Amino acid sequence: MKRIVVFATALALILSLIISAYADGNESCAVIGANLSDEQVAQVYGYFGIERGSVPELTVTNAEERQYLEGLVSEAVIGRNSISSVYVQMTESGSGINVTTHNITWCTPEMYQNALETAGISDASIVVAAPFAVSGTAALTGIYKAYEHITGDELDADAKIVSTEELTLTGELADLIGSENAAAVIRELKEILDETGKMSDEELKAAVKQIAAEYDLVLTDSEMNRIIRWCRRLENLNMDSIVEQVGQIQETVSKVSRAKDKVVNFVTKVHNFFVTLSGYVKTIKSWFGK
Repeated sequence: MKRIVVFATALALILSLIISAYADGNESCAVIGANLSDEQVAQVYGYFGIERGSVPELTVTNAEERQYLEGLVSEAVIGRNSISSVYVQMTESGSGINVTTHNITWCTPEMYQNALETAGISDASIVVAAPFAVSGTAALTGIYKAYEHITGDELDADAKIVSTEELTLTGELADLIGSENAAAVIRELKEILDETGKMSDEELKAAVKQIAAEYDLVLTDSEMNRIIRWCRRLENLNMDSIVEQVGQIQETVSKVSRAKDKVVNFVTKVHNFFVTLSGYVKTIKSWFGK
């Protein structure tokens, strides 16, 4: 009887592990740049923190990347090879988008987060990696591909194009005012998205100038026209969903900022304690003529 119970328990445990692994596999996906060698693929899996073969794996080609990027960034940025790779894991509802990067030089996690919310992606943990330094613009295509594979749903075609344009636009602004400020400008424009649709182009330009001035950003006519065009295309997407996700990201940024402040305050207190302690020690030594 004991043997039967032990066998049944072991069988149940094995089945639960298999089901869990299967479920995790259905909720995760890796998309690898088509031009990576086996050694380089192993390197990006190291950044992903998982074993190759543990999740479904797709590839993304330079031709697929060009479908979204061509005409938005220079040939030097697009390149001729597909290098950037991504690992996407779905997370619980309301958790938002979390992005980490390795060897990505032009795109920051905040830039990816902003663009992905525009594409209609939510509640996912994403790692973008390359075996050597690359811009990272092409990774967005890999994320689209992974998300669609996991969910079985096609993202809106217009949303993907607007999302890609947003990423490249943020990158260009980052060259002028830094990536953090550039991402903040884009977020602020999204926050007033429910109002911009009621504005004329001139009113929208005035609003953009006001936001830009907060970050000491002076826009050329070409840059201003591109932002206006992007805003108008953004208005045609699901505005409620975009504004909601902006709020989630702002909340996450706020939490991180608060946590950072706590750490800084703690370190400052520790530093002050040891400075004070050092003063006491010196005073005591002076009493004994040391």
